[in-house]
Amino acid sequence: MTNTTRRRILQSLPALALANYLPGAAAAGGDQPNIIFILADDLGHADLGVYGQTDFKTPHLDRLAAQGIRFNQAYANSAVCSATRFALITGRYQYRLRGGLEEPIAGASDTLGLPPSHPTLPSLLKKQGYGTALIGKWHLGYLPSFGPLKSGYDSFFGNYGGAIDYFTHKPGVGPNVKEDLYEGEVPVQQIGYYTDLLGARAVDFVNKQQAGKPFLLSLHYTAPHWPWEGPGDEAVARNIDNIFHYDGGDLATYGRMVESLDASIGRVLAALEKKGLADNTIVIFTSDNGGERFSKTWPLTGQKTELLEGGIRVPAILRWPARVKAGQVSEQVAISMDWLPTLLAAAGGAPDPAYPSDGQNLLPIVTGAAPDNERTLLWRYKANAQRAIRSGNWKYLKIGKNELLFDVVKDQRERANLAKRHPEVFTQLKAQWEQWNQQMLPITADVRTHGVSGAAQADRYGVPTGGTVAD
Repeated sequence: MTNTTRRRILQSLPALALANYLPGAAAAGGDQPNIIFILADDLGHADLGVYGQTDFKTPHLDRLAAQGIRFNQAYANSAVCSATRFALITGRYQYRLRGGLEEPIAGASDTLGLPPSHPTLPSLLKKQGYGTALIGKWHLGYLPSFGPLKSGYDSFFGNYGGAIDYFTHKPGVGPNVKEDLYEGEVPVQQIGYYTDLLGARAVDFVNKQQAGKPFLLSLHYTAPHWPWEGPGDEAVARNIDNIFHYDGGDLATYGRMVESLDASIGRVLAALEKKGLADNTIVIFTSDNGGERFSKTWPLTGQKTELLEGGIRVPAILRWPARVKAGQVSEQVAISMDWLPTLLAAAGGAPDPAYPSDGQNLLPIVTGAAPDNERTLLWRYKANAQRAIRSGNWKYLKIGKNELLFDVVKDQRERANLAKRHPEVFTQLKAQWEQWNQQMLPITADVRTHGVSGAAQADRYGVPTGGTVAD
C-alpha cells in the first residue's frame, strides 16, 4: 500500500474506527489525553538549544524534546501571526476565510475575524467532553463580533490583538492607549512581566484540574515578539516611543526574552508533573511563524513576512509519555493545520465533515504505526507577490518577479536555483500552485499586508514590500 493510499484511508475512517486503528488514540469517553498546546510568537527555527542555539540556554524545552519527538521539517501556515492562527484553530488553509487573508489582522472590524459558527479545535474537543481554556494571545478578531469565548473556549485570559508591551500591557504607547488585557470579555489590569503572568495563570489552571476530566489548554505566549524587553527591562518599557521598537533590542535582550519563555514553560511542566497528569498529557510546542530581527534561523535564510525557509520553518516538539516513544527526531514534513486532525484523533474525534481539514493526522507517524510520507504544502503572501509550494524535497518559490526552484533538503539555504536544470519540475510545481490558488479566496486590493523594508531593517534594502513595514 502506498503512503498516499494509506493516508486517504486513514482520513476517511470515522472517529471510533480511527481510534481503534491507531495505537494511542482514545475513543470518546475512554482514557482521553489532556492537551497543552504551547505557541511561541516569532520564534526562530534555531532559537532553542536542541535546534542549534548556543548564545543562550533553553533547558526546559530541550528536555521536552528529549522526552518526546522533535520535528526538523515543521512549517507554519504563514509567515505572519494571525494568518497561521486561523489555520491552527480550524485545521484548514487560512485562505479559505476572509480574515485569514490579512497579514496580519490589525484593528477592530465586524468582518475580519474567526466566524463563531466555524468549527474549531476547542469547539470540537468540547464535543468530546473536554474543558477548554486559552491563556495568552488570541489575534483572530476583536470584540464584540469575535473572541475566544465565541469560538469554543470555556475561559480566556490574555490579549486580543497582535502585540502588547510586556509591562504596560498596552498595544501602543501613550496615556490614551488602553491596555489589551482581558479576563474573558472584561478588561482587567495586572502588574507584571507578561510572559510570567501567562505562565503563572497556566500553572494555576493545571493545579485546578482533576484526573478523569480531559482538558485543552492553549498557552499562546507573545514572547519573543517585540517590543524588545526582558524581565528586568521595565525601565525600557517606560521610555519607548513606538511599540514596534525599531530603535531597540539586541541579541542579549532577545536571549533573556527566550530564556524567560523557557523558564515560564518549565514551571507549567513542573506543575503538570506534580499534579500527576504528565504521563497522559500531550504537550506540543511550536511557533506561529519564522523568526524576526534577532532570531537565529541558521542554516535557513529569510525571516518573518518571507516565504523563504526562515520565514515559515519553525521548531515543533510533541511529548506524550503514555503513547509516544522518547528521544525521537523526525524528518516528517508537518504544518500548523496538522495539529487539529492529530489532536482530535488522539481524543477520539474527527474534523467536522462540513469543514474537512486540509491538514494531516500525524498520530500514526508519532506513535510508530506508519512511516513518514511525502507532503505537498502551499503558501501565498501578498507583500512582494510571494508564492511557494513544497512537494517532496522540491520547493518552487516566487518573490517579486523572481521565480526559483530548490531542493530544500540538500540546499537548506536556498542558494542553488535549479529551475533551468529541472524545467519539468519547475513547470509542474508552478502549475500545481496555480491550480490550488484557484480554490482559495482571492487576494484583493483591500487585503492588508506588510513586509520588511530597508526603512526598518538595513539588510532588506533591496526588497520592495508592496505593504507597510513589519509589525
